[in-house]
Amino acid sequence: MSTGTVRPSRTRPTVLVVSALLTALLGLLPAAGPAGATGRAGTTGGASPTDAAGDPVPSRVDFTGADGTTLHGLVLAPPTAAAGTRDPGLVMLPGAGPGPLAELRAAAETYARHGVTTLVFDKRTDGYSMTRRDYGQPADDALAAVRLLRSRPETDPDRVGLWGLSEGAWVASLAASRSAEAAYLVTVGAVGLTPARQQAWAYRGYLRHAGVSGSLVTALADTSVRQLTAAGLFPEAGYDPVPAWERVRQPVLAEWGALDREAAPEESATIIRQALDRGGNTHYTLRTVPGVRHNLHLTGDDGYDRPDRLPADYAATEAAWIQRLATGLPTATADPAPPQDTRSRALDPLPWYRSVWFEAVATLLCLTGFAGYALTGAFRRLRGRARPAALPGAAGWAALAGTGAVLGALGYLLFLMVTAAMFPGPVLFGRPVVWLAVQLLALSALGAAAVAAAGARRERSALAAAGRTDRARLGALLPAAVVFLPWAVSWGLLLP
Repeated sequence: MSTGTVRPSRTRPTVLVVSALLTALLGLLPAAGPAGATGRAGTTGGASPTDAAGDPVPSRVDFTGADGTTLHGLVLAPPTAAAGTRDPGLVMLPGAGPGPLAELRAAAETYARHGVTTLVFDKRTDGYSMTRRDYGQPADDALAAVRLLRSRPETDPDRVGLWGLSEGAWVASLAASRSAEAAYLVTVGAVGLTPARQQAWAYRGYLRHAGVSGSLVTALADTSVRQLTAAGLFPEAGYDPVPAWERVRQPVLAEWGALDREAAPEESATIIRQALDRGGNTHYTLRTVPGVRHNLHLTGDDGYDRPDRLPADYAATEAAWIQRLATGLPTATADPAPPQDTRSRALDPLPWYRSVWFEAVATLLCLTGFAGYALTGAFRRLRGRARPAALPGAAGWAALAGTGAVLGALGYLLFLMVTAAMFPGPVLFGRPVVWLAVQLLALSALGAAAVAAAGARRERSALAAAGRTDRARLGALLPAAVVFLPWAVSWGLLLP
C-alpha cells in the first residue's frame, strides 16, 4: 500500500521512449477521461439540474498540500444559505488524469444547490503524471483541503467529508483511513481491485462491446498491461485498496452506476463491503444508481460512452444522506451490485522470456533489421544507385512490411491504451481494420523474408562478390525476420 512517499521515476530507455509517446498521443486527444465539465452539465441545452435554485457563491482559495505544494481551488457555497448558518462541506476528488477543478465544477455546483458547500481544486502536477504517482500524496492533499473547508465560516467543521470518483475513490478512502478530520466518505465508481486488474477488465469490456474478439483482446488486456506494469509505466498498478477500506471508520456512501463499465462494479462492491465489515464499520450505504454510467452521468450507449450530462436528480439523494448525518448515523445497507458480464482476471508476472528487457531487445533487433534495410535502400535510390542484382527483390518487401508491422502493432496498442479502448475503429471479422492490416503486414513480412532467404541461397556466389554493405544489410534483415516470428506470435499478430 502507498505511504505517501513519492517514488523516484525510473530511467530505463524503454520507459523514456514510451513515456514520450504516451504524452504526445494524449495531447492529440479530446478529453476522454471521466466526463468533466467546464460549464454546467445537465440537459441537452447544458443547464445544470435545479437551476431554479440560483447560482452557488464561488470563492477562489489557495492552500498548502503535501510537501508544501500550493494548490488552487474553488469553494462553492449554497446560494440560499441564511446568514450565520453553517452547512455541511464536501471536498471532491476527480478520477485519473490531469484533474483541473473545472472537471468537477458542474457536479460541485449541483451539490451546492442542494445545500452542501463544496471545494474542488486543481490536481497537483508535481509527483502526479501518466507514469508516476503515489496515492498517498493526493490523499494528504485531500486532507489539507478538508482542513481548509473546516475553517470556512459558512461550513460546519464537524460535517466536512470527502467525495471521490474512480481513482479519486482510492485517494479518498486512503485519506479517510488516515484521519478522522473527514467526517464521512462518499465514493462514485470505487474499485476494489488493483488498478492493473481493473484496467485489463475494462479493456476487455470495451473491445467486446465494439465487436472485437481474438488476439487483440489478449494483446491489449493482458500482454500490454503486464508489460507496462513491469516497465514501471503503469503507476500504482498493484495498489491494493482493501487495507484502506478496512480502516475507514466514518459513515460511507458508496455508489455505482448500474451501467458502470469501468469499475468491475459487482466485484468491487462485494470487496468493499467485505472490507468495511471486517473493519467493524456498520455505518455504510452501498447504492446502485439506475440508468447512469461509471461517474453517475447519463449515457447514450449503455455506459460505454462519456457524455457530459448530469441527470436531473443528480446529488439529491447524496445531499439528503449527508444532511441526515446531523441527526444520526446510517445503518449498514447494500443494494444488489450492478452485474458484470465477465469476471476480472488476475495478471500473472511476466516469465523471463517476456521480460521488459527481452521484449525491448527483440523489438530493437526487428526494427534494426527491417527499418535499417529499408532506409539504406531508400538512401541508395536517392543517390541514383540501382539495387544490386545479388540482393533478392523480396528483401525490400520484407523490410517495408516488417517495419510497418512492428510500428503499427505497437502504435495501435498504445493508441488503444491512451483512449481506454473506446475507439478501436471499424471492425471486420472480429478484428479492427487497423489490427487486421497489421496482421497482414506481419504475414507478408515473413513470407517475403522466406522468399528472400531462398533467393539469397541460390545467389550465394553473387552475394559473396557483392559489397560489404549489401551483405551486412541482408545479414541484418534475415535474422530480424527470425526474431520477428516469435515476437509476432507473442503479440498476437499471427493468431486469429
